[in-house]
Amino acid sequence: MTELRSTHLFTLTLDVDPNVTDVGETPYGRRRIATVRGGTFEGEELKGTVLPAPAGDWLLQRRDGILMLDVRLTLKTDDGHLIYMTYKGMRHGPAWVIEQLNTGEKVEPSQYYFRTTPTFETASEKYRFLNRIICVATGRREPAGPVYEVFHIL
Repeated sequence: MTELRSTHLFTLTLDVDPNVTDVGETPYGRRRIATVRGGTFEGEELKGTVLPAPAGDWLLQRRDGILMLDVRLTLKTDDGHLIYMTYKGMRHGPAWVIEQLNTGEKVEPSQYYFRTTPTFETASEKYRFLNRIICVATGRREPAGPVYEVFHIL
């Protein structure tokens, strides 16, 4: 069996507005929408900023306690190229850990599971490699917003 190998693509740090729109209980769970106000990303091959709204996370708190993420962002590289980034993922852990995260406390990332699967879309010739790679990210929740370590699966 072939093992997966990866390389670090970049670290993504997001600034999320604490005023989240609560849609309420839907047939699928509690739906909330969070606005991403901006952020940064930095890696060996690319770095830049996350453009503010329209950018957000369409969160779904499932009835089994798992938080599902559906995020859409526009990245602007330091050399002026635009990259559309989207990812789905999940975060879950023991109830006491999730409660600490929800109240803005800093929690050791090993105490909970937080993974996403980013994909990219760009018209840039320089960064077109992003259009044809698979990525996985590990996340941690900081008081201002999430921080992700994005890995390119080789």
